[in-house]
Amino acid sequence: MPVMDIEQLRTMTGGDAELASEALAIFRSQADIWGRMLESAAGQQQWTDACHTIKGAARSIGAIDLGDACERAETLGKAGEPPPAQAGVALSEVKDRLGEAIETIASLEHQLLISRSFAKLRLPS
Repeated sequence: MPVMDIEQLRTMTGGDAELASEALAIFRSQADIWGRMLESAAGQQQWTDACHTIKGAARSIGAIDLGDACERAETLGKAGEPPPAQAGVALSEVKDRLGEAIETIASLEHQLLISRSFAKLRLPS
């Protein structure tokens, strides 16, 4: 499965390339803040809340795998006090998917700014 679902991004932005570019830029800028919140040492409530926030934002722009990883970590955090190793694995997966999404988003932003259209939008390989 690709890192991003371009059709989801197109749907959520009504096919408006400028709006899509803005949404991606906002997501990418927020990722720095989210990344700091995704530490098991930061506290269970904090990383659970961060996963919830990222999940919604990721799914809205088409980063489905990231949203799914966040959902798993959020579910773990809401279920009680997870063992540190289990929380660490779940958060590591979220961070990995977030990193992949950020790389892909940077490429898509560039393409959208250049072409001002979804017509030639391609996921990086």
